[in-house]
Amino acid sequence: MARKVFFSFHYERDVWRVNVVRNSWVTKGNFTTAGFIDAAEFEKVKRQGDQAIKRWIDDQLAGTSVTVVLIGAETYSRKWVRYEIIKSFDRGNGLLGVYIHNIKDKNGMIDSIGLNPFEYVGVFIDKDGNGFYCERNETGWDLFSPYFKCSLRFDKKYWTDQIYFFSAKTYDWINDNGYEKFADWIEEAAREAGK
Repeated sequence: MARKVFFSFHYERDVWRVNVVRNSWVTKGNFTTAGFIDAAEFEKVKRQGDQAIKRWIDDQLAGTSVTVVLIGAETYSRKWVRYEIIKSFDRGNGLLGVYIHNIKDKNGMIDSIGLNPFEYVGVFIDKDGNGFYCERNETGWDLFSPYFKCSLRFDKKYWTDQIYFFSAKTYDWINDNGYEKFADWIEEAAREAGK
């Protein structure tokens, strides 16, 4: 059976680099992808509002076992990337980050490195074991908007009224030889998530 992977990324800025990764992934074996949309369809969904975007993301995540965040210069700040990370965590997907700034764009240019988006989302676990998703801003942490409670239960040792970051390994597509190693990274993330 093919492994279905969800790709999260900043569409407008990074689509060229993202397609380099996507094309490599689908030509390497028995894999399928989710989270890709063409520009016209993307605009159509956006015009329908936030609920339509959430529905589209949730539908795309169905049946996936790993979520790969393709990290460009501004990915960390994107509201919908944060939502995709949180929803992926909530459904138990393996998480993986791949820096794509060193992939040349259509003009042969590389980009600046972006901040790690996994450091900008987390889960606040209260002393009763309830989890609430949150996001980092310039001054601290806020409950994630659109707000939703974590559906997972946590081991009692985490019931501390603290925020925990999401844990995900990150690689650089160029410097870590993503063309050859990407499938291994995905399989490792799936294994760590028990998928």
